[in-house]
Amino acid sequence: MTSSPQPAWPITSVLTTLSEQTPPTVPQPTQVTTLLVEIPPGGRGLPPHRHSGPVFGYLLEGEMLFELEGEPERVIRAGEAFWEPGGDLIHYQDANNLEDATTRFIVVMLGVPGAQMVTFVDEDELERRRDRRAPRPA
Repeated sequence: MTSSPQPAWPITSVLTTLSEQTPPTVPQPTQVTTLLVEIPPGGRGLPPHRHSGPVFGYLLEGEMLFELEGEPERVIRAGEAFWEPGGDLIHYQDANNLEDATTRFIVVMLGVPGAQMVTFVDEDELERRRDRRAPRPA
């Protein structure tokens, strides 16, 4: 085992792991896009869509109602990280869960260079894949 050389100044930074994931695939070559997303109070976010590669996110403020194909919807709150593997998986919702505040988050998307990072899913495909969606809350 080798050790790293010691820096010339004391380390005062605090590193906190928010998320560690092993995506099933990462496009080769990869284009990385970082976005700041802002959803107004009560905003529905994007319609159902998919990403060409994995997406990693961090909620800065507010609450997001988040739902991926095969998983129940869940609320992500400020200070929490989230991710999705991308590829064929449908991202059903990323709505603002608050009626009185803006929700803001950062996403880092890994995708195929030149390909669309977000592809919207039409109603016919949603119907064909209806059995893959987790049961809806009452």
